Amino acid sequence: MSGSSVSFRVQPSGPLRGELRVPGDKSISHRSVMLGALADGVTEVEGFLQGEDCLATRKAFEAMGVVCEDTSPTGMRIHGVGLHGLRAPAAPLDLGNSGTSMRLMSGLLAGQAFDATLTGDASLSRRPMRRITEPLGRMGARIESTGAGTAPLTVHGGLGLHGASFDLTVASAQVKSALLLAGLYAEGVTVVNEPGISRDHTERMLASFGVEVPVSGLRCQVAGGQRLTATAIDVPADLSSAAFPIVAALIAQGSDVLLPGVGVNPSRAGVLKILEMMGAQLSLLNVRAAGAEPIADLHIVAGPLQGVDVPPALVPLAIDEFPALLVAAAVAKGTTRITGAAELRVKESDRIAAMARGLEAVGVQVEEAEDGITVHGGGVRGGVVDSLGDHRIAMSFAALGAVAADGIEIRDVANVQTSFPGFIDAMSGLGLNIEQLP
Repeated sequence: MSGSSVSFRVQPSGPLRGELRVPGDKSISHRSVMLGALADGVTEVEGFLQGEDCLATRKAFEAMGVVCEDTSPTGMRIHGVGLHGLRAPAAPLDLGNSGTSMRLMSGLLAGQAFDATLTGDASLSRRPMRRITEPLGRMGARIESTGAGTAPLTVHGGLGLHGASFDLTVASAQVKSALLLAGLYAEGVTVVNEPGISRDHTERMLASFGVEVPVSGLRCQVAGGQRLTATAIDVPADLSSAAFPIVAALIAQGSDVLLPGVGVNPSRAGVLKILEMMGAQLSLLNVRAAGAEPIADLHIVAGPLQGVDVPPALVPLAIDEFPALLVAAAVAKGTTRITGAAELRVKESDRIAAMARGLEAVGVQVEEAEDGITVHGGGVRGGVVDSLGDHRIAMSFAALGAVAADGIEIRDVANVQTSFPGFIDAMSGLGLNIEQLP
């Protein structure tokens, strides 16, 4: 899919039934390339997400001299070059729509001997980058940005970094990860204290590469100069991508769906906790480990949902899944309130505004706040929604289309390829009445 003219049309569907393996975890796929590239030896990855965001990360490291070989449709062999083996790229590194790539790589590149420029598409070029450039500057990094603090970013190398201690004001896995990656190249120890829990994929994966990353509550740290040893990585199915078939199955009467091998890392499983608070019939079966990450088979059975006040402590643990959660809220009985979620305004789109406009367009009453949204559940009429090029907005309304009386047309959906390639086929296989419009 390419071009903003691409749309989905979803008509009311019957029960969703069957088994679906959703694509590999996006966050873990990014990190597998980054850490595999810096490791000594060959890293074998299985379950890699072949979506545009993760492929942008791969291409960036290939441009810096890292050899990546495909071993299967989702398997990859990464020939690590060691902590100091990257080469200066011949041209700016285009990261497309991937905020994860840009923010984490800024930290990693700050420790190199060469300069590199990071660019992206129009959406990524609007996203705030001072949250990483300013703390990295405290470690001795020099990163140029636009006057607005946005991309393109030019990361200057050869400066020599020093460890520092950071007290973050917002829990952010991307900021924390950028600082830890820079910390690998810094003299001394880098310490990150967060005000709440954020995803810990970086800490877990660094440990699997043999790096000591002591964690105590909301504090983690890394000492500079540690080398990474190549390992094998088994990427779980992505919980953020699973959120769309989960919600579709919960709201489409009579549905019974199994999603095998989904990552259920507690630092990002807020979506499951919130849905359970709403009364979702959702079971975690066969809980086990895939390398450093916990996984489970998710069994979802349709049933009535109840609106809730989402506890603020769960917000950072479900930040990427809120578009899907708001769809569940639209169908639930009663009112759902979300506060403390201002971060949603600086994602691929302003997701508070985008979801509010989209839900209103299909007949749902909402009230928008600066840091959240209130959704009055009940029936969904249907209509036309603009996803604003945001993959998670597009897939959320596709799930809602299953129960919209008049169906839903979702415009500007090309970016679904960034995280869920094959989305239409996957959802059609479960019984969703979805088609792509030219």
